Amino acid sequence: MFADSAKIYIRSGKGGDGHVSFRREIYVPAGGPDGGDGGRGGDLIFEVDEGLNTLTDFRFTKKYSAGDGENGGKARCHGKDGQDLVIKVPEGTVIKDTETGKVIADMSHGNRREVILRGGRGGKGNQHYATATMQVPQYAQPGRPGMELNVTLELKVIADVGLVGFPNVGKSTFLSRVTNAKPKIANYHFTTLNPHLGVVDLGEGQGFVIADIPGLIEGASEGIGLGHEFLRHIERTKVIIHMVDAASTEGRDPVEDINTINAELTAYNEELAQRPQIIAANKLDVLYGEEEEEAVNRIRDAFEPNGIKVFPISAVSGKGVKELLFAVKEILDTLDTAPIVFEREFFPENMDFSNEPYTVVQEDDHTFVVEGPRIERMLGYTNIDSEKGFEFFQRFLKDSGILAELEALDIQEGDTVRMYGLHFDYYK
Repeated sequence: MFADSAKIYIRSGKGGDGHVSFRREIYVPAGGPDGGDGGRGGDLIFEVDEGLNTLTDFRFTKKYSAGDGENGGKARCHGKDGQDLVIKVPEGTVIKDTETGKVIADMSHGNRREVILRGGRGGKGNQHYATATMQVPQYAQPGRPGMELNVTLELKVIADVGLVGFPNVGKSTFLSRVTNAKPKIANYHFTTLNPHLGVVDLGEGQGFVIADIPGLIEGASEGIGLGHEFLRHIERTKVIIHMVDAASTEGRDPVEDINTINAELTAYNEELAQRPQIIAANKLDVLYGEEEEEAVNRIRDAFEPNGIKVFPISAVSGKGVKELLFAVKEILDTLDTAPIVFEREFFPENMDFSNEPYTVVQEDDHTFVVEGPRIERMLGYTNIDSEKGFEFFQRFLKDSGILAELEALDIQEGDTVRMYGLHFDYYK
């Protein structure tokens, strides 16, 4: 069975704890602190693997954790960093926060590798806490915990055109005729259980990618049948081809079928139903003369007044197929060439710290100390050496009220702010 969604738990590595120790050598009876720093926790990374086309592997493994950093040692020995964990996914996978449904990353087009959860920072050893007044520090900084999330993976195929219709209307036959795809073809419902991709070559370097979306049924938007499993694959397409059995070989009404599918598209995602559409009136090879003309005109009268063109075709004989394909290409040429990519909405590094306490105290005339688990968590999750990380750090100080508290203590430009071994100069 094709798997295009999965829910998993992910965790980055915990940082190793800093070490408390003191230099002890012959002739040096009172050596200073020499506790080493803990190693950094491993990152949790997602990477596109061209050899994958389903999320089947995630049905069997539900928990993924990066390696923890090692604790620091004596003699200033630094703990080993935790091992990163790289999770391979097929191109087109969208990673969402399960609780909010917001997009964390879209692994498509240029985005081949992304760090989703950063490992916790390693704790500082007691060597960093020696001062003129505290020469024997018995304190070392604990490693920061790793980040954890429950995420939902959704595979959304990457295609310019989506081919939709009720089961057994000839979509697979059409796709096998116009592309290099080799879908299964048989005369029974739900023959296609996997979305098939094919490249349409119109010559002279022109063409597009088309996806055969498995047959939709009424109630698909509510998850009836395999509705949700298939509807998500239409979300990246720019043009939709509705294929109907114009000859009603199974007794279905083609006009009613198109209206039903449009209703399902609207119910699932209203924006989908607004995308350009073309109707392929298929199976006309079984009709003759006036019967064929009457069947096509009935569909045209229902939809062409709304700007939806109808093309009579036979996927079996190839009649009318070329005209349909060039009409689709003409529409694509008028649209924005930028691929449909789902923008990031959720930033794990910005997760809420509002419930964790902190303190702001003045140590001396020009030094201020900010401490508390809230600050430790923020520093452990944030890479302040990067531009984005430092911007988040500044925003955190402002939004949490720390800057206001420092100003209430009459901090001046050039004064030092100390946070767990890190020192910053204050400037407005």
